[in-house]
Amino acid sequence: MRAATDPECMQILTPEWPAPAAVHAAFTLRSGGVSASPFDSLNVGAHVGDEAAAVAENRRRVRTRLALPEEPAWLEQVHGVEVVDLDGAAPTAATADAVVSRRAGRVCVVQVADCLPVLLAARDGCAVAAAHAGWRGLAAGVLEATVKRLAVEPRDLLAWLGPAIGAAHFEVGAEVRQAFLAQDAAAADAFAVNTRGRWQCDLAGLARRRLDGLGIGAVFGGRWCTYGDASRFFSYRRDGRCGRMAALIWREE
Repeated sequence: MRAATDPECMQILTPEWPAPAAVHAAFTLRSGGVSASPFDSLNVGAHVGDEAAAVAENRRRVRTRLALPEEPAWLEQVHGVEVVDLDGAAPTAATADAVVSRRAGRVCVVQVADCLPVLLAARDGCAVAAAHAGWRGLAAGVLEATVKRLAVEPRDLLAWLGPAIGAAHFEVGAEVRQAFLAQDAAAADAFAVNTRGRWQCDLAGLARRRLDGLGIGAVFGGRWCTYGDASRFFSYRRDGRCGRMAALIWREE
């Protein structure tokens, strides 16, 4: 993954995956915005208690930096499995945790600060999607719902896993582990017991299992820990009150 900086010191990560030229994707880091602590500085989340004017300016900087064709379809995320399809009327705010599009110029986006962002693209560039995959969404089937709504054969899809909390820092209770084992006994490989009798959870590993189960074998990324790198990433588990980063994907003709 490559990091790039613009004159306003805004940094982004560009996925390194074999997506077709018509597909564009990016992940924003925390620097280069105008928000004050504890949202410093490129917070794109309007729901975290930050000043509305600062969030609006940060989102404007994202649009400018990425030369986006339109305003992203910002979602109200609730750790569920609802999927918004942008192929109809002009996008508006919606309560959902994933978004899909086959039309050029529609910008799919999810916001994260430890949960796993998953971007999907058809190998031929005909469709794209973004999903917000925390443990609740993964267990409930947000990736399965997104792929179903995308309506592309899984073998024809590419997936990219963005920065999320790593297993070394993601401690969960037995109920989280059981939620996955009840559906897939082999998911036990994504959990390691710690000295407190709780479990360290490999969120990216669980997502890879889900994608593999869907028939998506081309999976990239998934090696960056938001908790462990405070200079680049927001982390809710680490900081409590904090900003949100954006994972965006869109297509051109």
